[in-house]
Amino acid sequence: MKQINLILVILTLLLSYPLKSETLLALSGDSDKSLRISPWLYYTFESESEGIEQIRKFSTTQWDRLSLGDNNHIALKPFWIKFSIYNAEPQTINRLLSLGNPHIDKLDIYHFAQNVLVNHTQVGDTFPFHQRPVINNLFIYPFELAPEIVNTFYIRVDTEGSANLPLSLWSPNAFAQHTEASALSKGFQLGALAAIGFFSLCIAITSRSFSYSYYAGYVLSVTLLVATLQGLAFRFIWPDWPMLQHLMITTLVPLSIFFAILFTEKVLLLKYHSLPMLRLCRYSSAAALLLVFITPMLDYSQAQYINIFSVLLVTTLLMGIASILAIRGHKLARLYTLAWSGMLIGSFITGSSYLGLITLPIKHLTPLMVGLTFEIIFMASILAIRYNDERKLKLQTQQEALLQSQRIRKTKEEALLIEANSNEKLEQMVQERTLELEIALRELNEANQKLTEQATTDSLTGVKNRAAFDKRLQAEGRLSRRQQTPMAILMLDIDRFKSINDNYGHLAGDQILRFIAQTLKEKLKRPADLVSRFGGEEFAIILPNTDQPGAVQVAEQIRKTIYDLPISWENIDIPLTISIGVSSEIMQSETQPTKLLEQADKALYRAKNDGRNRVMVYTPEPQKEIDHTQS
Repeated sequence: MKQINLILVILTLLLSYPLKSETLLALSGDSDKSLRISPWLYYTFESESEGIEQIRKFSTTQWDRLSLGDNNHIALKPFWIKFSIYNAEPQTINRLLSLGNPHIDKLDIYHFAQNVLVNHTQVGDTFPFHQRPVINNLFIYPFELAPEIVNTFYIRVDTEGSANLPLSLWSPNAFAQHTEASALSKGFQLGALAAIGFFSLCIAITSRSFSYSYYAGYVLSVTLLVATLQGLAFRFIWPDWPMLQHLMITTLVPLSIFFAILFTEKVLLLKYHSLPMLRLCRYSSAAALLLVFITPMLDYSQAQYINIFSVLLVTTLLMGIASILAIRGHKLARLYTLAWSGMLIGSFITGSSYLGLITLPIKHLTPLMVGLTFEIIFMASILAIRYNDERKLKLQTQQEALLQSQRIRKTKEEALLIEANSNEKLEQMVQERTLELEIALRELNEANQKLTEQATTDSLTGVKNRAAFDKRLQAEGRLSRRQQTPMAILMLDIDRFKSINDNYGHLAGDQILRFIAQTLKEKLKRPADLVSRFGGEEFAIILPNTDQPGAVQVAEQIRKTIYDLPISWENIDIPLTISIGVSSEIMQSETQPTKLLEQADKALYRAKNDGRNRVMVYTPEPQKEIDHTQS
């Protein structure tokens, strides 16, 4: 009866699809073990708007049988696979569907029994680890098969990395046995790598050897990379940070390359055997270090391609360097070539598998893992030989150094006697020369200070000159622009100064200029304020951090003080008034301080034209300068 039902089911499927039939996977009692279901897989690529309902309506002609090379690529667009299972047993059986690629970004698993949706599950390394139906570094989907019922699975695959789908069907007992065996082998491999790495790190710390430091960095980064590729790091180290999966892979590959190149440079002593090879390794290591920071910012598929090509290129490069040195008779290069050959072969097979160039019935990482294990073990042997050679050379060097030190000590004792006799004379001469130098430097510093003061001070009035004003104007302008504080400029001119010179003489005019300069210095209280003689009878004042009302107030106080100032020459009172132009703004550009000076000058010109003895504030329209003179 069971065989008849199975035949009926198969005939029904065949009649339903007249153009192209699909193979049905029938399970019986003797299938209580693992089963690769690749021969029963069919696939189709989806369009943008297709969901599970549209996919289920696809005819058989729209599905193609999935072969090993169809999805053996990186960055395939989303596609669907499906397969059907029939339980030919009279009782319900339990099965586990496992996917041996732990780096699929997202899987949508739709389980139908007799065209009824039983379950929809989402798994992938873009989800936190605890969301998986079964806690395992692989993707596991448990399900039940009712007797004599066709179960159809639709799986949507969306990933930026390799879309390889090693799907297997397991009984619970078989999967438990497989998990134990796999955990043992992976644990042994990772444990051996970690032990070699930490042992090398300890030797590097105690011996301060760069070779062991780089080798420890290489082995430890490779260990973490292997744990990440096998899905164990995601499970045990960052289960709640799925974003680290892609980030760690794209970072650890160039980091491993970086340490491998530096280790090769040291262990092969390229500095002593070939400077061109040394420079080539230095440039390659710099490029690898640059990739450590660049690849995490790229798309994962682009980073994968770059990393794969980088691995293939660097392994070929290092193999070529080692081979050339081995031909030249370098002992360690011969062992290095033997060790690196396994890594080279494994890298090319794994890289070609990821790029879809070759298709093998094994996991992509298997050749790389075999070659890597072979290479690391041999590299440890090379380091041991190198360490032994260095130890012997060090002992020989120490013996030679001991003899040399004895000869040096004897020579040094003789030299000390000579030195003791000459030190006293030398010290006395040094003290005399030092004293003379200090006196000369002090005199030179005083002269420089006087020259600097003379170069920035007006000789008649004692205030700053025009050059000092221009330099201070630019500096305060930058400070105003940076701090966004207002700066004010006052342009001051003595009214009818020419008539004073004509009536009382130039000596009287010079005396008035000195009186006004002294008065201006006394009125400016703040250390940052600057008064300078601008030219002739004109003075310019810089008021940092001063707005227009404050500048007007200072200007008006100066005008009143000068007006009330009792000035006489040869017992003759000289009436004296001044006109002041004011401009204040917050600087916004490098050229605005000069513009501010021009505005103050225009305001001064307006003040003199409007009757003198007044304070005028610049406004954009010349007809509207504000007269702040108070009666």
